[in-house]
Amino acid sequence: MLSIKKYAAIDIGSNAVRLLISNIIEQKDKPVQFKKNSLVRVPIRLGADVFIKNKISKENTQRILDTMLAFKLLMKSHKVAKYKACATSAMRESNNGKDIVDMVLKQSGISIDVIEGEEEAAIIAATDLNKYIDPNKTYLYVDVGGGSTEFTVIDQGNQVTSKSFKIGTVRLLNDMVKKEAWQELETWIYKHAKPYHKIEVIGSGGNINKIFKMSGKSIGKPLTYFYMTTNFNMLQSYSYEERISELGLNQDRADVIIPAMRIYLSSMKWSGAKNIYVPKIGLADGIIKSIYYDTVTSNTQ
Repeated sequence: MLSIKKYAAIDIGSNAVRLLISNIIEQKDKPVQFKKNSLVRVPIRLGADVFIKNKISKENTQRILDTMLAFKLLMKSHKVAKYKACATSAMRESNNGKDIVDMVLKQSGISIDVIEGEEEAAIIAATDLNKYIDPNKTYLYVDVGGGSTEFTVIDQGNQVTSKSFKIGTVRLLNDMVKKEAWQELETWIYKHAKPYHKIEVIGSGGNINKIFKMSGKSIGKPLTYFYMTTNFNMLQSYSYEERISELGLNQDRADVIIPAMRIYLSSMKWSGAKNIYVPKIGLADGIIKSIYYDTVTSNTQ
């Protein structure tokens, strides 16, 4: 007997807002399958408001309201059974974040949970990483966002420790990350990587997915530190406009890809990793898994 249900995850990040709809396929005596059905991304960039002015602007408030209403209708059309909406650092740090959450609930009926960095890291770690990792190896899992980056050390398939740092692409673009924050991150990575003979980095987030796609590498193959450094230097040699016109990057990707590369390269350098693997998973995937395994609260349509 085959059973197919649809679950949805809404990820309200500092750079973009995403709706992921996945098919949950259950079959007797077989492991459950999670298959992506639809992904919609809207580059609202809330962090550009919050990290400078401490509040979300009227324009972006309206964009959030419109987007959530559209997501509500899409979930209805797809007949989504359960969903969870999570907002991260931008909404968390904004002075009017709670007001916007209340407005969204009133206008679209979507309930938004504003989560802390550690909870974000835990949800991301709930993704089905065992498909992508060698259980005999040690990894530093790096999920780069617009407002923060979540780091998790995984040894022999088990999560050892995790921490969220307020170092993200939108913050870096607006020169909002102090030298002390970088030093704290370097110390943390060095401390937790030092006990292991060898460590690899797993990267997630839209920027590393784009970098991997541009590399032409086969799925499952890593990007080397040398490739990442060369690519970083190449991207920096182009102006913002040239990254759009000549490299084909979207305008909301052409600027943040540089600071994202800086975070990934720093993570590789300080951990001593020679390779970075890109399994194309993130917060939204973790939300879907967490809904299914009932490790987070969810809402019904």
